[in-house]
Amino acid sequence: MLNVIETGTDDGDPPILIAHGLFGSARNWGVIAKRLAAEGRRVLAADMRNHGQSPWFDSHDYSDMAEDLARVIGSQGPFDVLGHSMGGKAAMMLALDRPDLVRKLIVADIAPVSYGHSQSHNIDAMRRVPLDRIESRAQATEALALDEPDVAAFLLQSLDMAEKRWRLNLDVLEREMPKIVGWPEVEGRFDGPALFLSGGASDYVGPEARPRIKTLFPSAAFVTIPDAGHWLHAEKPREFEATLRAFLDAE
Repeated sequence: MLNVIETGTDDGDPPILIAHGLFGSARNWGVIAKRLAAEGRRVLAADMRNHGQSPWFDSHDYSDMAEDLARVIGSQGPFDVLGHSMGGKAAMMLALDRPDLVRKLIVADIAPVSYGHSQSHNIDAMRRVPLDRIESRAQATEALALDEPDVAAFLLQSLDMAEKRWRLNLDVLEREMPKIVGWPEVEGRFDGPALFLSGGASDYVGPEARPRIKTLFPSAAFVTIPDAGHWLHAEKPREFEATLRAFLDAE
């Protein structure tokens, strides 16, 4: 079972399950989870497999991740399900495989398509960090040797300084990278409400992806948050939350 951070209480609104992106964790969504919970919702943020405090497995494909999320929901469903990037693909797969468990679907800055880029360079950077010798996050940042400070700071959230280890199964994530950036051939569709949120400065969800999205999710609505990149929830949290609330509260 995935490690889950639960916030808030059930006051009648459907609970929300949050699935983070590659190299992330449930903790990344703590602020948004607390704000949503303050409105009387029960919010569950899951560490995806091979991430955070969740178990490590030898596989990392979207069928597996969707099944993991289904186990979290179990007999408590249906849930509203929010997924970002890799977590968005897992959420889409859950909605397609188990539509009975999903009331509303929110997908943040990802589409049900294969991407040409890889994140293996970030795995290489994490492997450069001499875990047995570093004494501070500043030293770890220097060892990562990344040109993007925001990416370095994000990756370091998964570094356990006390235990001198990454809370990421780097070997499996590297081996399964083609599956992570890809998208399997799937059948079926999810007819429930679906919101596809994109960052205006991101190229992850282009116009060419919309026909595929509409085939699998006929009720999909599209919203773009101006000036936000791929991490739109972190870059524009107020706008992200407002859009999310409007969609969740709509009848």
